[in-house]
Amino acid sequence: MGGCVVLGETRRELDDLRAAGARAASGFRDLGVGREDRIATLARNSFESFEAAFAAAALGAYVVPVNWHSAAPELDYILADSGAKVLVAQADLLEKMGDGISFDIPVFSASDDGREPLVGGRRIPDWKTWYESREPIDTSPPPPAGTMIYTSGTTGKPKGVRRMVPKPENLPAISRIVNLVFGLDLPGRMRTVMTGPMYHSAPHNWAMTSARVDAHIVLQERFDAAELLRLVEEHRITHLQMVPTMFWRLLKLPEEVRNRYDLSSLKFVVHAAAPCPPEVKRQMLDWWGPVIYEYYGASETGPITFSTPDDALKKPGSIGRLVEGAVLKVVDADGAELPTGEVGEFYMRQTLWPPFEYHGRPEATRDVEKDGLVTVGDMGYVDEDGYVFMLDRAKDMVISGGANIYPAEIEAVLLGHPEIQDCAVIGVPDEEYGELVMAVVQGAESGSLSDPALRAWLDGRMAKNKIPRRFVFRSELPREDSGKIFKNRLRDEFWKGAERRI
Repeated sequence: MGGCVVLGETRRELDDLRAAGARAASGFRDLGVGREDRIATLARNSFESFEAAFAAAALGAYVVPVNWHSAAPELDYILADSGAKVLVAQADLLEKMGDGISFDIPVFSASDDGREPLVGGRRIPDWKTWYESREPIDTSPPPPAGTMIYTSGTTGKPKGVRRMVPKPENLPAISRIVNLVFGLDLPGRMRTVMTGPMYHSAPHNWAMTSARVDAHIVLQERFDAAELLRLVEEHRITHLQMVPTMFWRLLKLPEEVRNRYDLSSLKFVVHAAAPCPPEVKRQMLDWWGPVIYEYYGASETGPITFSTPDDALKKPGSIGRLVEGAVLKVVDADGAELPTGEVGEFYMRQTLWPPFEYHGRPEATRDVEKDGLVTVGDMGYVDEDGYVFMLDRAKDMVISGGANIYPAEIEAVLLGHPEIQDCAVIGVPDEEYGELVMAVVQGAESGSLSDPALRAWLDGRMAKNKIPRRFVFRSELPREDSGKIFKNRLRDEFWKGAERRI
């Protein structure tokens, strides 16, 4: 039996989704979409996301997945900036835009009932009805273009990360690296749950790679920790891609929920996107066994490092060692390469991956390049055994009294407090020190947390200058669909009116 995609009670075969994509590709071609053009999507993790991606692949076009939380002006901006020639969107997401969206390209609406909503003064045709009226495309697919993902835009307008189409001679090496970091070399059929939103680069690549190997793919529209455990047992899941925040939310589940499900089918659970506290990884290894892997990279670079369960025990806190084709240098503020063990900014490149550009932003591309390497603002060091340690993002670093403080280190300790459900550490303005360390804490509902109690608890667990000077307590923290906290929103709140901000 071939692969499939499951959403709730509905199952669709991958062959059926590919056939839908072939029909849509024929229609897109008639609309003028060709090689390296852009097809935008506005959808949750859904069948339509796969159909549109398969259509784009058949034409050699890029997929531009837009964050489905976007407001109308944000969607307008990405459609214009990317030069998208068509948009496929879920009907209810289009309807939320109201008359605030200005469409000047063909738009298709996907819904269970086939409705054609009136949006921006236009009647939007039904996606399925449209593609089913087309004959499948009958040409051989060109080399795949992949995705053009837009950055979060925390330092200005979002930028589209567009990677050049890979050369045929690079494909074997790319396959080797993908097989390593996605665990595709393990025996047996891949069965996975899509835990992250497909408008992000890594989840989208995970979804399409899973489809390429005819996996059994279960969609979560949004991450839910207890629901994930149920899905693992029900579908005998073998592979997962996650982020550290998901681990922590799983570990915070009540003991009876954690022990309720059979997770023995899991073979390969890989995480990325942010530093994982060593204690969190150790607890996950104790719970799920030696199946927790890690890779590090960026949309701009491709995979750079890889860590096995043995690496996690041997070098707690590391993100592994360089993979085939990867180059990484640690440099200081003047661009000079630093020696082993010294903390600086990562400049890196995956030489086996095709180069990238920020779409239509040559100056922005040049700004992140140095001597053929690229930075995405990550800070860390390499030890004497070649293991790489990422401490934090440069934009998250707090400079207090001239000292560099990395919030991820503090968050890792705070998350060990039994009454803290989650937290975010940021710098806030201070006349004397420039910035002070502040922790925004989400505590257990029945807990009684206070500034003095938390400072006393942290005393002896970290250097005194790292202990937050101020704690703010919240019942909820602003989050992405993956569970990751929107730190920029917290900074906006506490830096409002300040003369400068990080």
